[in-house]
Amino acid sequence: MKTFKMISVGILVEDKIQDFPLEDGIIINQENSHRMWLLELFIDRSHQELFERWKAAEELLEARVVISYPENEPAGFLVAVDAIEQIGDHISVLLKGRLKRARTQYAEHLLEELITEGLSGQELLQRFESDMRERPRLKKDRDRDLSEEKLP
Repeated sequence: MKTFKMISVGILVEDKIQDFPLEDGIIINQENSHRMWLLELFIDRSHQELFERWKAAEELLEARVVISYPENEPAGFLVAVDAIEQIGDHISVLLKGRLKRARTQYAEHLLEELITEGLSGQELLQRFESDMRERPRLKKDRDRDLSEEKLP
């Protein structure tokens, strides 16, 4: 097993990434035949109801996790809520799942999408800088996920 520090985590909710500010977080590559990962978030208790709903619904969630260093590109995971434990004013949330795919070249794909939208000059630069900070889900990823859902 390999363990890493989780710097930040966001979960796709209604086609937008919702960030969950971490008090602490750890991510574990179990290095097993199932290629499973464990993500443990230590977050404010105000998020407990949302995670309880996801757990009860056995919902598969798309998570974006920055590992080890803030400047690292987020890694995409498909996870399910496995356990939630209350600890004082916080909760520990255990997510289990798999790494979606190897590193995508987010900046390159974002730039391609913005150019396709017809942006150029200062408008392109401003939107590129904004989207690199916000990391919206790219059309290419939405289309790929839809096609994967249709596979038997």
